[in-house]
Amino acid sequence: MKWKTAILTASDKGSRGEREDTSAQVIRELVEEELNGEIIEYRIVPDEEDEIIAALIEMTDYFQANLVLTTGGTELAARDVTPEATRRVIEREVPGMAEAMRAGAMKKNPAAMLFRGVVGIRGRTLIVNLPGTPKGVHENLAAIMDQLPEALLMVTGQFRL
Repeated sequence: MKWKTAILTASDKGSRGEREDTSAQVIRELVEEELNGEIIEYRIVPDEEDEIIAALIEMTDYFQANLVLTTGGTELAARDVTPEATRRVIEREVPGMAEAMRAGAMKKNPAAMLFRGVVGIRGRTLIVNLPGTPKGVHENLAAIMDQLPEALLMVTGQFRL
């Protein structure tokens, strides 16, 4: 099964074209090579809660992505609001996946404890917040990659016991 995947980058500089979005490139590679995913939508928005919310809703409800991976806006700075925006959009959290990402990344980088990302479900879409650096994206996705297919089967209603 090819998983329909959307990538959302929250970055003021990225949205203004002042920074290359290397984190999204890492996401794209990992999704296509390790998850058998197909990128159906990609967008960069500024670190504005309302814009992040609107993009998440469009990616889940209109594009009907099975998986939305966000990058950026997950640390402690005042403009880092991706987790708050995600919580306003999701219907249920999946705390174990967020905990696994933090725990896995902290083995290599103690600063990963500052990552505030959440994982949750909206309809039949799994939304995963990732850090805003290529290294952080790789470490966090690696921590959950083996469970993503099963999670997606469950969320999309295809998992049968």
